[in-house]
Amino acid sequence: MQALRLARPRVPLRPFVRSIAATASAPHAAASPASSSSSSVLPLSNVEAQWERLSADEQLAVHQQLEEIQKKDWKTLSIDEKKAAYYVAFGPHGPRAPVNPPGSTMKVILGTSAGIIAALALFLSVRTLAAPPPKTISKEWEEAANQRALEQKMNPISGITSEGYSGKGFVTHK
Repeated sequence: MQALRLARPRVPLRPFVRSIAATASAPHAAASPASSSSSSVLPLSNVEAQWERLSADEQLAVHQQLEEIQKKDWKTLSIDEKKAAYYVAFGPHGPRAPVNPPGSTMKVILGTSAGIIAALALFLSVRTLAAPPPKTISKEWEEAANQRALEQKMNPISGITSEGYSGKGFVTHK
């Protein structure tokens, strides 16, 4: 069975970092003289909780350490090493970070509600300030328009003056 290889991060981290990271079960290698004073032990037992707090250099060191660990037989890796490799490769960080952080759903709902309420208030205020409807939009005027259409014999084929017409004509009000 081929071991799962760790995907390279899409966001380039600082290259050529020489810091040492070791698992709790594996002894760490000797550090280079430039980084011996800043060497730190980063256990892989709880990478998920520590990942966001790690600096970019430390994240790169953990990434490189996991690449080396995964070159071994996958069956010999500890559960913590497998979890760390999976989290670093597929976890919700970097380009896979959630677009909407937790709690943003309520902000979206409240913002949308506020926008709808503001639009409704604007509509009602404009409606109350608007001029009254014209006198031609009344039931009496529409009935008079029907009488005028009958006098002029308007649309004798399919309209109001046709034989057997049963429609309301120009009347739209109840």
